[in-house]
Amino acid sequence: MIAKKYRFHGHGSLKYVFTHGKTVRSPHFGIRFVANKRRQDYRLAVIVSKKVAPLAVTRNRIRRRLFEQMRLSIPSSAGAVDMALVVYDKALLDLSAEELEETVNKLLSQIVKKAV
Repeated sequence: MIAKKYRFHGHGSLKYVFTHGKTVRSPHFGIRFVANKRRQDYRLAVIVSKKVAPLAVTRNRIRRRLFEQMRLSIPSSAGAVDMALVVYDKALLDLSAEELEETVNKLLSQIVKKAV
């Protein structure tokens, strides 16, 4: 799990990311991101809707897997980027750890290219 300082807080905190952010996608999930000059660290949110996974247990398991993979993949020098991961496919739950790591790293490299 990622530390509290790397998470979004409050109901309206994601609004700016969704209105001004850019998106990179994979078949299972997408990352909406925007640079944040007011912060020194990144912030991250994982969004799994009830349409994707009706059971809360499944949604939470998907969320935990993505938070952990992002924690391991994002370097400490990632910069101040706000990111919202939106899950599109329940099959993410059955993805192997290697495939998930590869997908996350590919999307993060695209974010670094676009954010510069």
